[in-house]
Amino acid sequence: MARDLLNPILQTERPKSQTPILKFEDVGFAYDGRDILKDVSFSVRRGELIALLGPSGCGKTTILNVVAGFINASHGCAFIDGKLIDRPGPDRGVVFQSYALFDWMTVRDNITFSLRCAGKSRKERREVAERMTNLVGLGGFEDRYPYQLSGGMRQRCGLARVLAANPKVMLMDEPFAAVDVQTRETLQEEILNVKEKMGSTILFVTHSIDEAVFLADRIFVITNLAQGQYLDIPVNLPSPRSSPSNRLHPDFLALREDIYLRMRTDKPAVTAVSNEGAAK
Repeated sequence: MARDLLNPILQTERPKSQTPILKFEDVGFAYDGRDILKDVSFSVRRGELIALLGPSGCGKTTILNVVAGFINASHGCAFIDGKLIDRPGPDRGVVFQSYALFDWMTVRDNITFSLRCAGKSRKERREVAERMTNLVGLGGFEDRYPYQLSGGMRQRCGLARVLAANPKVMLMDEPFAAVDVQTRETLQEEILNVKEKMGSTILFVTHSIDEAVFLADRIFVITNLAQGQYLDIPVNLPSPRSSPSNRLHPDFLALREDIYLRMRTDKPAVTAVSNEGAAK
């Protein structure tokens, strides 16, 4: 099986709830006569952070768009909490690569926009904004406008806005690509802190091997989703996962090297592996 190719130290999965919150069953999507996804099947357990890792054009963002309900599968089915995904919904929140903030609104109003649309009271909105800004390190900036914030702070605001809506699943499409390396690493640590405190389930698209290994409970290394092929790799690093020292841990370095060699050599595409590790 493909899983046997992994280093022994990397084969034990972190304990998670066995109840899937997301499930793909033979999902396909074609665009302009070309298959982007074909017969893709996987499930994501509650509280997991799954990194979708692969080159541009391999289908990572297409998976996110199907989960978000922005596009419908050409065939097969995608489910959230057992319900068919056929449109966007408040149970999914998207953090985009661009900041996607309303320039004319303060941090507080950006964060609580969805609550205002839902008819929540002013008092409740302020309470939620205070909790979220403190959670993502924006306490004291509630009355600032986006143009008064750094790039990293704007992305924190976008994250807080999604968290305020309390979605079942967070979808993150290369959210830190536009910030400098130091800020990116700090935001990665913040994501793990938020995940630990809120038990969030996250699908995270990235081109960065380091980012995927640092953040993820499992990494889907995508080879060819047009043929349904990807490799499901569990990640095991010491707790707390947000510790910067994990970037120098031997298991981090070993897994980074393993994935790098797979993505840069001409090894045959790996057969898709299910969440239980059985070859498909």
